[in-house]
Amino acid sequence: MANVTKRTIDHYTNLGLLEAERSASNYRYYDKSAIERLHFIEQCKKDGSSLDEIKKRILEKDTEEIDVLELRLKIKGLEKDVADVLAHMDKSDIKNIEFVKKNITHESLSLIQTLLILLN
Repeated sequence: MANVTKRTIDHYTNLGLLEAERSASNYRYYDKSAIERLHFIEQCKKDGSSLDEIKKRILEKDTEEIDVLELRLKIKGLEKDVADVLAHMDKSDIKNIEFVKKNITHESLSLIQTLLILLN
């Protein structure tokens, strides 16, 4: 499927360029992302990159993907905070104002301020 030899796959796995799941009988299974990574490695090699350079690029790419996922999760949390605050802002009694004061984070407040600036 990847148009590389078993030996090449073993070598990349030993270098940490690929990861495999192991079956109960100790067979290695590679998912679709491993095939994509193999194609990426092979393309980088054709472009003249060394395996060390490729490994650095893969680690940087993985780190960037993790950072993006963490940022998305943080944004979802902030959106929930803002939604909670807005739900309580419609009611102007003391109990709700205290709820808002206790539950709003600095990040949520910054997001609200930014949204207000963008909306004006």
